[in-house]
Amino acid sequence: MTDAHPERSAKGSRFHKIIALVLLILACALAIAFQRMAEGHRVIPVETYMLAPFILLLLAIAIVPFISSDWWARYYPHVSFVLAAVVVIYYLFVLHNGPRMCVTALDYFSFMAITGSLFVVSGGILIRIPGGATPLSNTLMLLIGSTITAIFSNTGASMILIRPYLRMNKGRLSAYHVVFFIFTVSNIGGLLTPVGPPLFLGYLKGVPFFWVTAHLWVIWALETALVLAVFYLIDRHFYNKAKHAIAPDAKKTKERFSIKGWHHSVFIAVILAAVFLDTPVREIVMIAAGFLSYLVMREEIHKENEFNFIPVKEVGILFFGIFATMVPVLDWLELNAGKVGLTEPGQFYWASGILSSFLDNAPTYLNFLSAACGLHGLSVDNVIHVKAMLGLLPVDELAKLQIAADAPRLLNGLSWKYVAATAAGSATFGACTYIGNGPNFMVKSIAEQAHVKMPSFGGYMVRYSIPILIPIFTLVWYLFYR
Repeated sequence: MTDAHPERSAKGSRFHKIIALVLLILACALAIAFQRMAEGHRVIPVETYMLAPFILLLLAIAIVPFISSDWWARYYPHVSFVLAAVVVIYYLFVLHNGPRMCVTALDYFSFMAITGSLFVVSGGILIRIPGGATPLSNTLMLLIGSTITAIFSNTGASMILIRPYLRMNKGRLSAYHVVFFIFTVSNIGGLLTPVGPPLFLGYLKGVPFFWVTAHLWVIWALETALVLAVFYLIDRHFYNKAKHAIAPDAKKTKERFSIKGWHHSVFIAVILAAVFLDTPVREIVMIAAGFLSYLVMREEIHKENEFNFIPVKEVGILFFGIFATMVPVLDWLELNAGKVGLTEPGQFYWASGILSSFLDNAPTYLNFLSAACGLHGLSVDNVIHVKAMLGLLPVDELAKLQIAADAPRLLNGLSWKYVAATAAGSATFGACTYIGNGPNFMVKSIAEQAHVKMPSFGGYMVRYSIPILIPIFTLVWYLFYR
């Protein structure tokens, strides 16, 4: 059915874009204000009961949709905002620590800036891949996706590839296709370079850019090979089982590989380059790139991509609650990390990994990196200390530091294992839950918009992440950090 008043529709579209621009300008102005207020932030003790809002939100995400999906679809914003308000009010009026919440507001703004801008830009790129995907072509697609995260980051690669990946499996698309995409492209690929969170924070603290590649590529290769082997066996089983039931248009297709809207890749390059700028200039550049991309986007590409803002809305609302309610958890962790008794690389691997499954992996990684440096009498805020931790300082330079630390480990060059273990745990365990990494929930939402019946929060863990990922992560611990 066509619009009887196309000029009215066009005016409405322009009006919405103007409103969006005004709101984005206001958001950028608030970010600048928050940055100034955040300069005096400090971490102070919180009451243990303030961990409850995050736990309640986590339980709500996991359980309520299973009990009543309709109720959750209608009221999840209320749950997220109310629990977030509890924490915000506590920090503002009980702890009188408003600057700490400003830091979190900036983190959330940064998260939504890169996630939202890449989502918008990728919606203007139409990649056509011949349908009727086989287990081998699917496996190769996931391998390519996991590899190009070294350039585009987990978020960028996920947003660029998820739609063509869904289209190429049209006719036999199932939840496990999306789950393994989350495993490989949205998470494990992040081990290759620090172009995205959480490893980018290590780069900012002085970890050389290619140090990550040199020390973690073997783990990436092992985990990717094992996960893709499991995927291939599962996909081949269902492919053979449903071979005769596949729709004819999925079996025989004359569609060739093509890319429309490729010029939007310029905006992607701008967004990724902006990662290296300071806040809030970084986020403003990202938002500007996304908005300009949206202005010049071709409507027919939008329609073929079935583009809408529902995934961004869901992620924005739920992660608003997650970012706010996890502040007491992160503060408690930072103040008590030294009391937990972490002394070995393997312990840092499991601790950072398990917490990254449920918390934002960026601050989790930074907290454990700080704890690892502190264990050796070093400071994560001192670039020279970070180099000493990585074993990049000569022995005579170490002697000049005069640190009352674990000298044998530093002198023998073993302290780098703490950094590698923390990076490996933080970057990969996010695949264990939908909220473990930002792209996870976005990919899930995009898949659901394509009518894929995704498993619940608990179903994802019980059916996929626990039986598949945990044994692989255990093998990595046994081989490298035991």
